[in-house]
Amino acid sequence: MTGGTVALAFSGGLDTTVCVPLLKEEYGYDDVIGVTVDVGQPDSEFAEAHETADALGVEHYVVDAKAEFADLCFDAVQANATYQGYPLGTALARPVIAEAILEVAEEHDCAAVAHGCTGKGNDQLRFEAVWRASDLEVIAPVRELGLTREWEIEYADEKGLPVESGNEGAWSIDTNLWSRSVEGSKLEDPGYEPPEDIYDWTDAPGSETETVEIAFEGGVPVAVDGNEMAPVPLIEYLNDLAGGYGVGRTDMMEDRMLGLKVRENYEHPAATTLLTAHEALEQLVLTKDEREFSQHVSQQWAEKAYEGLVDHPLVAALDGYFAQTQQTVTGTVTVKFEGGQARPVGRESEYAVYSADAASFDTETVNGIEQADATGVAKYHGFQSRLANASKPELAADGSAAGSSEASTDEADQEATDE
Repeated sequence: MTGGTVALAFSGGLDTTVCVPLLKEEYGYDDVIGVTVDVGQPDSEFAEAHETADALGVEHYVVDAKAEFADLCFDAVQANATYQGYPLGTALARPVIAEAILEVAEEHDCAAVAHGCTGKGNDQLRFEAVWRASDLEVIAPVRELGLTREWEIEYADEKGLPVESGNEGAWSIDTNLWSRSVEGSKLEDPGYEPPEDIYDWTDAPGSETETVEIAFEGGVPVAVDGNEMAPVPLIEYLNDLAGGYGVGRTDMMEDRMLGLKVRENYEHPAATTLLTAHEALEQLVLTKDEREFSQHVSQQWAEKAYEGLVDHPLVAALDGYFAQTQQTVTGTVTVKFEGGQARPVGRESEYAVYSADAASFDTETVNGIEQADATGVAKYHGFQSRLANASKPELAADGSAAGSSEASTDEADQEATDE
């Protein structure tokens, strides 16, 4: 028998509920403590988790990590981080949750940490990437015992486990401060059109519009319409405001880390608004070379974040790059909510790499440079391609160089004559 205490990532749902007795029966632990980490879920989820833990006789801890999570979300804004076109949400939350659970486990001298993830999803990898850096044993009962949902339901019924409070209905839903994901059931059919009732954060897009001004300092959102806000209330405010105009819906086929392709539906009004505004401000203050290179850096940051590896040395190096480029990403962006979209319609910054006089059609010179000075540039532009095109052989109908067949015949005739 193993003995000791194990800390379980606890939601009160079916998977984590059945894990409690299994950790004792199958793994031999004396005690199980449940840890729920607050990254912006609805209050009802904490009530359900506490109710289930109490019914199971499990000591239950709730850790408030909203501030840490919001800071990481703003790191993602600075990095313009999206995965396959949508703002990262669950992926960013999992390392924060895992760190908080590990801290509780170490405070209570636990011998192990456990989760209720299956062997098909991403979350098992994100949790364990954090936990395996510790000396604690890592346990995944659902994956290791090959459990199915049907088996879990039967097991819970036999044991009289309180699983009703964890029933989310037809859809599998994961909610945090930054995003809300909906999957499962009929949504697994790529051809199924989601009903409107899967959405909770966003209203159906209508004809009404509204503009909002977002202020940034060093690439970090700091105010809305002139009202300074801390990260958590700022995100909550924009989720409510932008969501009312249908902003931030994504329906996509997503490629998971294990190679599976899955149908996912997301809601992320604040994330969409802030990422859109941030990129609009960068267009104003960064040079062309910085913007183009940043696309590659952003993709690498997003890939590591999707994998749950925000502590990877590469991410630290990429953060160093953004620390440099974000120094000038200070200013305001006016965003218009319209038809389910967040569209930038104005931007201002003292660091703008832009001159209205230089760009104007009504201005003859640019900082002393005459229009006629561009003539030499125009002559050289495309010079190399013109040379290359002029020296290319014409192609025959079969795709070979024109005259090649004739040349081959002449060579064969000459060889026959020589013989």
